[in-house]
This record gives sequence, C-alpha cells and structure tokens, in this order.
Amino acid sequence: RFDMAAAMVWVPILEDGVFRFDVSEAARVAAGPSLSFAEPRRREVVLRDGAGRPAVVPECEVVGDDVHRVLIKLPSGTSFYGTGEASGPLERTGKRVFTWNTDAWGYGSGTTSLYQSHPWVLSILPDGKSLGVLADTTRRCERILLQIDLRQESTIKFAALSAYPIITFGPFDTPAQVVASLSHAIVNAHTFSIIGTVSMPSKWALGYHQCRFSYKSSERVLEVIRTFREKGIPCDVVWMDIDYMDGFRCFTFDNNRFADPKSMVDDLHSIGCKSIWMLDPGIKEEKGYFVYDGGSENDVWIKKADGSPFIGEVWPGDCVFPDFTSERIRTWWARLVRDFISNGVDGIWNDMNEPAMTVYGMLMARSTYEGMVMYNTEKRPFVLTRAGFVGLSGQPLSGPDIGGFAGNATPRLFGRWMGVGALFPFSRGHSEAGTVDHEPWSFGEECEEVCRLALLRRYRLLPHIYTLFYVSHKKGTPVAAPLFFADPQDTELRKIETTFLLGPLLVCASTLPDKGAHECAHKLPNGIWLPFDFGDSHPDLPVLYLRGGAILPVGLPIQHVGEASLGDDLSLLVALDENGKAEGVLFEDAGDGYGFTQGDYLLTYYVAEVHSSVVSVKVLKTEGSLKRPKRNLNISILLGGGAMISSRGVDGEEVHFTMPSEFEVSSLVA
Repeated sequence: RFDMAAAMVWVPILEDGVFRFDVSEAARVAAGPSLSFAEPRRREVVLRDGAGRPAVVPECEVVGDDVHRVLIKLPSGTSFYGTGEASGPLERTGKRVFTWNTDAWGYGSGTTSLYQSHPWVLSILPDGKSLGVLADTTRRCERILLQIDLRQESTIKFAALSAYPIITFGPFDTPAQVVASLSHAIVNAHTFSIIGTVSMPSKWALGYHQCRFSYKSSERVLEVIRTFREKGIPCDVVWMDIDYMDGFRCFTFDNNRFADPKSMVDDLHSIGCKSIWMLDPGIKEEKGYFVYDGGSENDVWIKKADGSPFIGEVWPGDCVFPDFTSERIRTWWARLVRDFISNGVDGIWNDMNEPAMTVYGMLMARSTYEGMVMYNTEKRPFVLTRAGFVGLSGQPLSGPDIGGFAGNATPRLFGRWMGVGALFPFSRGHSEAGTVDHEPWSFGEECEEVCRLALLRRYRLLPHIYTLFYVSHKKGTPVAAPLFFADPQDTELRKIETTFLLGPLLVCASTLPDKGAHECAHKLPNGIWLPFDFGDSHPDLPVLYLRGGAILPVGLPIQHVGEASLGDDLSLLVALDENGKAEGVLFEDAGDGYGFTQGDYLLTYYVAEVHSSVVSVKVLKTEGSLKRPKRNLNISILLGGGAMISSRGVDGEEVHFTMPSEFEVSSLVA
C-alpha cells in the first residue's frame, strides 16, 4: 500500500504503466522539449483508453529562488539503484548525486559527479516489485536518496531550478520489466537513441579491445597486435588516443608517427583487427587549421553572452567548441567525421566532451554517429562517448577500464580484473600515460596465462553474448544485470556486487586478496544453479554457474571474430530444471550490416527434456530466412559439482542420450 500525495498532475503516456507528472497543467504546456527521448513528441502524447491510474503520485514543493523539489514516498524497505555514473556501491540508498558531467580523473568514493548524468532512479520495493523514476530535465539536478530506515518511509528527492516533468515506469513485477519499459520510449534500430533499445552492435565490437594513452606510433600499434597473435591471446580492436594527431588537432594525423594511417589500418585488417580513433570536441583556435577555419566560416562555435566564441583550454591549448545543440552544426561535424572515416577508421571515440552542459557529450555522440552513417550505410557504426545523458538502462554496451586507467596494476590485480572484465558486455583494457605497460603479457607468465584463459572464455561465450544483445535490441532487456534481477524478492541479493548475470549465466568473482572465487561462499538466487568451466579453472578467474532450465550456446576458442564462420562446430551446455526441462536461444547473422532487419538472420530456439532417463535435445522453432549451416553439434548436460555428460550430433537434428543413474552422477561429481 502506498501513501498517496496528489500534488502533481498526471497523464498516462507511452504504454501501460508509464505516467508523466507535472507541477500543474500550465507547467505541462510550458515544458521544453525532452532531451531524454530521441522522439520528444512521444512524451507529449496522452494515452486515452485503458491506461489506469498511477500507484505512486509525486508531490512537489518550491523553495527559495524557484528550486523545485519533487518527493516520491515509497514503502519502508525500498532499495534504490540507478543515478547513472557515480562513485560508491551499486545500491544508492542513502546517497546524494549531482547530475552535472565532470571530468573526474582519479575520482574516489566521495565523488558525487562523474562523466555522465542520469537523473534516473530504479526502486526495488519490499515485495520485489520495481518502479523507475526519471526527472526529465538537463539542468544541474541534486538527487537525494534518503537513508533507508525500516521505521520510516523511503523517499526519492529531486531538486533543480525551474519546473520539470517526472516520468514513472511501473511498478512492474521485475526490474527487468522497468528497464524494458524505459527503453520502449524509442524503438528504432536506425536512430541514435539515448533512451531506447540499443542499436545492434557489430559482432567484432563484442571482442576484446586494447587501448592505451597512448600508443605513440603506427609501428607500436602493429607490434602490440602482432604480439596478441603470437601469444594466442584473443583481441579484435586497438584504440588510438590523442597522440596520433598532429599537435592534438582533431581530424589530423602526425606526419612522422602516423604518416600513413590507411596503410596501418590495412595491416591491422589483414590480421583480423579493427581500429578506433579518438575525436575531441575542443578545436584548436588557430588560423590555417582547416577545421578551425571551416568552423569559423560556418559560425559553429559556442558563444559567450557577448557573442564572442567561448575559449577553453584542452590538449592543443586554447580551443573553441562546436554548438551541438544546433542541427546545422551537428551536420557540419558529421561531414568532418564522414571524411575522416575514409582513412579506414572502423570506429570513433568521443572524449573530453563534458563541457558546457549535461547533454553536450550526448549530442556530440549523435553527430558522430550520423557522420559514420553518411560514410557507409551498410555497416553498423561504433561510437563510444565518455560523457552522456540518461541511460543506466539505455547503455548495455558498457564496462570499465580493465586494469584501471590511473596508476599501476599488480599482477594479481590485473589478472583478477581481466577475469571479470572479459565477461562484461564491453571489454577493454586501458591505461594512462606514465604507467607501466598494461597489455595482458606485461605482468609475468602467470598473469599472462590468466588473461589468455579469461579472454578465451569470452570468445567461447560470444554466441551467447551476441544473442543477449539481439534480445536487448528487440526488447530492451539488460545484457548484464545485478544479481537481484534473478530474484527481486530476496532482499539478501540486493547489496551483492561480486556477482552479476549474463542472462541465465551467473558470474561470481572474488575481491578477497587471499581467496580465489572458488574458495568464496557465493550467495545464489533460489533455484538450481550448476557450476561449469571450460577446463580453465583458476583461482583468479570467476566461477561460472548456469541456471537450471537454461541452454547456453558456446562457440570455439578463436583469436578474433573474423576467424569464426557459421559452419563451425556449435556446443550447447544444458542445465535441466527440477522438471527435467531446459530451453535456450541463439541469434546468428552476418555480424555486421542491416540484413537482419530484412529477415536475413537465423534465430534458433533449442529445447531439452528428459523422458524415462533419456534426454532429447532438438530445435523447437526458428525465425529468419538465413539457412541453417551444416555443422556438428556438441551437447553437454551439467550434472552439478562441475561434472557433465556429453554427446554429439548434427545441428537441426534431434539428439538423444541416456542420463546416468544417481550413483553414476555421484561418481562423476566426485
């Protein structure tokens, strides 16, 4: 039961369970366009039929000089998450966050603003139901999550200058439903959407990425990638930080150290590696520099109140900044990106883009994306942005700098970090200038082997990870999720941070220096969870579990995505539920381009079931026009304790084999 406070007026929008709240009818009419939604008008359309009433109604108070405080009172025992990039624990209860993009190098546990601003809170109620709350404002927004006290009500408080709409999603039965509902604000695969389902990434973008500030020459770049190949450590992408530029001037190349970028890229492509290059918004204020001259002629720079260009100091010195709030100026930037891509660039990295306002980095990334589309409409663009706006749920392709950007890692720390980081949706190693080398082989033979095993795991799991991204693209569900998503009613799961979910796959790590993951007591959700590995167990690697009732597709241990083909052997790991059943799904397509939107894909639903001690595994149904390749199918039934039984067949044909007796299972486990 909720305490109702009907202080804000409301209308139903978007879909069932979603409501917009405003201070008044007049405030609704006067509200500016939304920058949270790629299609702002969808926030303005009122649902007329069968929308119901909100279960929670926020109240608003105006304090002092037009500070609008919105309070949302929830039942005692509610847990809070979200709030975007902020330091501290996963659970945000009792925290205060400021939504104001900040270059927070070397941030600590008390830092209240980082690189992205997300005025969004995910609330898990005591009964496990979930509510999402979005403050649809780009202003500096103080968000306070009051300390939870079971004797008092739990409260979300937003505070910002001027009135702003509040959007609520739910309460729904699960947090995954809230995340999906948020993403449904936009469903457009070909539009750069901030809230909305993720655009389908290229498969190579899900491989391992190697980065450093900076690899100083094309020779060093090629040396690093060739070492990956020589040592049998998988890698798909190498990144170029600012030192490839001529004097840090964007859209240029250093004539000595990167004299022929196209030739370097060709050499990388020949050994199965893509390249991603940094572009910053700060343009050197220098006559004769073509970007500055062109921008000045086209009047693209952000201006101060007196009409003169705003000048800020970045890497090249005094810089001016494009005004990405203007569609005309975004198009000007996109054309620069289009021409830049012609050098063989595979992806763009937008960095140093916090300045001016919360949404600046988001609009820069949108413009960069559009430039990549201008150059080639047949490939899926890759754009990574450091700064941005709204999207714990809208940015499934995320992960930390493996090894840590600032300072030097130790062999144990780096190996542990790689063990976990290799299983995040986005997997990239990165380190700053002045530190020791942080490539996987830089910390001795044992750490190198840990990194090799960790990345081979990732590549074996790529069929599953790629499928998760397809499901996220279609439905808006997360790729990686906190443990409590498996059972929101279990309050003991809500603070656990050493474990996360990749669909039905559970990843359990150790943060104890003297204990490996296999030595830790991991709290598991209710139900059947069966451990497994690929014959690669190591104290510094996470322990893996598969949920009972799931089938996990697994590929070969390749060195880069380009080595794989649809005809390769496919493996299925099967964890039967208490009823002796399991199901799973596998998405396959060309790995790039948009043929899948026209039906050129294969989506296979596999099922397994036990009848009289005989397990049958078969294809239940398929979608898409892509023809099933002729390939071997390797099936393993997990028995618990790391034991399994295996059989072989042909993909698309039904496979049968006999389950061992309880005594035989006990012997296998032992």
